Amino acid sequence: MNEFRRAALFLASAASVVLAAPALAAQPLTLTPAPVKAQALDGSFRLSDATRIHVAKGDVEARSVAQQLSDLLHRARGVRPAVVEGEPAAGEAAISLVRGGPDGEGYGLDVAPGGVKITAQKRAGLFYGAISLWQLAVQDEAKGPVDVPAAQVEDAPRFAWRGFMLDSARHYQSIDTIKLLIDGMAAHKLNTLHWHLVDDQAWRLEIKKYPKLTQVSAWRTPAGAAARDLKTGKPVRYGGFYSQDQVRDLVAYAAARNVTIVPEIEMPGHALAPIVAYPKLGLTPNPPALARHDWGIFPYLYNVDDETFGFLNDVLDEVMDLFPSEYIHVGGDEAVKDQWKESAAIQAKIKALGVKDEHGLQSWFIQRVEKHINGRGRRLIGWDEILEGGLAPNATVMSWRGIEGAIAAAGQGHDTVLSPEPTLYFDRRQSTSLDEPPGRMTVSSLKDVYNFDAAPDALTADQRKHILGVQANLWVEHIRTDERVQLMAFPRLVALSETAWTQEERRDWNGFAARVPSQMARLKVLGIKANTAPFEPQASLRPGQDGAIAASLKSGLELGQIRYTTDGSEPTTASPAYGEALSLKAGTVLKARSFLDGQPLGRTRAWTATEWAAHTRVSRQLELCGNAIPLLFEDDAPENGRDGERAIFATDVMKPCWVWKGADLSKGLKLTAWVGQTPWNFQIGKAKDQIVVRKPATPDGELEVRVGGCEGERIAAIPLGKAGRGPGLGTVGGVLPARDGVHDLCFSFTAKGLDPMPALDRVTLTSAGQ
Repeated sequence: MNEFRRAALFLASAASVVLAAPALAAQPLTLTPAPVKAQALDGSFRLSDATRIHVAKGDVEARSVAQQLSDLLHRARGVRPAVVEGEPAAGEAAISLVRGGPDGEGYGLDVAPGGVKITAQKRAGLFYGAISLWQLAVQDEAKGPVDVPAAQVEDAPRFAWRGFMLDSARHYQSIDTIKLLIDGMAAHKLNTLHWHLVDDQAWRLEIKKYPKLTQVSAWRTPAGAAARDLKTGKPVRYGGFYSQDQVRDLVAYAAARNVTIVPEIEMPGHALAPIVAYPKLGLTPNPPALARHDWGIFPYLYNVDDETFGFLNDVLDEVMDLFPSEYIHVGGDEAVKDQWKESAAIQAKIKALGVKDEHGLQSWFIQRVEKHINGRGRRLIGWDEILEGGLAPNATVMSWRGIEGAIAAAGQGHDTVLSPEPTLYFDRRQSTSLDEPPGRMTVSSLKDVYNFDAAPDALTADQRKHILGVQANLWVEHIRTDERVQLMAFPRLVALSETAWTQEERRDWNGFAARVPSQMARLKVLGIKANTAPFEPQASLRPGQDGAIAASLKSGLELGQIRYTTDGSEPTTASPAYGEALSLKAGTVLKARSFLDGQPLGRTRAWTATEWAAHTRVSRQLELCGNAIPLLFEDDAPENGRDGERAIFATDVMKPCWVWKGADLSKGLKLTAWVGQTPWNFQIGKAKDQIVVRKPATPDGELEVRVGGCEGERIAAIPLGKAGRGPGLGTVGGVLPARDGVHDLCFSFTAKGLDPMPALDRVTLTSAGQ
């Protein structure tokens, strides 16, 4: 690979090079993740069905990469270059895959009008060179032949571990969806899929020696009203599992895209599912089979007798036969020790082993498992709790509770992967948009992920050598559909790819943001449903002057410019740019869309300016009274308990009440509220006792309204009646008495108990005379 002597280096994350003659000028490079070195050159390479991809005779690996490139080009643009063995003919403008140059995952890419050359020693490098060429050919959603901008690229990754964890235990995803996620990872040079297959809620992997793991524990009954089919009244059986044949196919599919699947088998905690199937594995004779629909931390731990380790060794052997990954993940997190503390047999074991306490017993447990894993030539990795009580000698630590675990592990000479919450926990919403899917309310935006520091200052230079890489985690307690899994993963995984691949000094948010339209286009042509809500305008409608409606517009990431119309037409780059709040006549249809460098970002959004809309706020627009466990979660049950759209509530589980700031009570107000309910399915231990539930005065409870805060004077108690019985939403109404001035109003519910838990969907406050 030459050293790019013809011009100064051009980084893909920087602005494009523009020369005097537009037809011949160097074109923008939109490679993501940004390469180590890249130079945009004059001219372009014409890619069409007539193009051929050449590989050396007998090079099976190169031929497979060439075929993948051809397939990807067909998938995105509809062109399918032929793959041939041997050198290109004299004067042929072709694509060549050549061995040599960079080692490992590194590659060189030369694009010129007369041909394209991808150079790498290893298959992984050839694959990533092909991915970069594909990206240059796919910068929008257009079909047909394309002029690929001329460029020279020299590239290699910053970190070896560039990961994404998918939780398939809480909700099952189809094999097709997982393959689609792998496609999106590979298209952005992510190389590790950490597959969370086992938890309290389900066991998803077929184990031949222990069939009950999937016969019994791959299935559960949903919580609440969703537990029964509304048409038949019969219990709903929810779940699924992955057969060993499916896993082999998936492992091969991932490997072909340079993605290694690392399986996780949780221990010693998060073990309720296997204990339900085989109770002798636990410490209680009657584990609660039906409680596996709960979210949170269960207290059930594995026993520590030889029979249990025999089971675990058998399981791990079948796992290692299926997954050729260097690492096997054993969890190790959130192992509540109460059962161990209360068991005479466990306390005798602690004394016999000479370990200090239950933490020491967990360390002994993990080290015993590690010996078996090491005996198969593999390495153990676990969450940072495996540091407690002493770390297994060869273990690698995945730090999720901030970066402290990584710092501690690296300080002790252990390898580590940074995967901290909340930033890299993709069950967090991506913006404050009202269109975000359910999940945790803390925002982890595209920019937050991009700006994550993967080399903390707290580590010395030598300790930083122990950082294998970074990983984002997608926990799916509140993400029940395959489509939502995609929405929560993308486009944030694109940001993670640059954090994981690109050298720190080459990373630049503004450069990355400029490439967002191309990035979103590539995800779309791959068939991935990426979340566009953070880019899209959101409107806030409030009462204006003289009967007008005041409309404010804002997008979550504030990228580009918002343009709008008020005549019903679609916004374009020629439409007015939004600057300050608009004053609209009642009945006006406001449409708005975000644009970046002349390209649309996300969908056009529309609102009708009405008095009703101006006086209505959904729960996500109200202020929560607490911030202990703030969640966006769904109403109890739609049709048949599983399908269809559900209302999404913003609620703090520990303090379920909502505040409307600044309500004018001077003339009294008419209140209309949409209310629903959710099942109480949270394993939060003794913290549940701290939740205040006021006793109802009527059979179905009341919606209470207080002034001046949640402990203020109650000015209304509106019986819920039928609206409080669910499932689905119901409406209640009442009148709030006049009171001088503007006041904060707090809404809460009375109930007979926490299950089901009443929830507020939205509130409308209008003049009492309306």
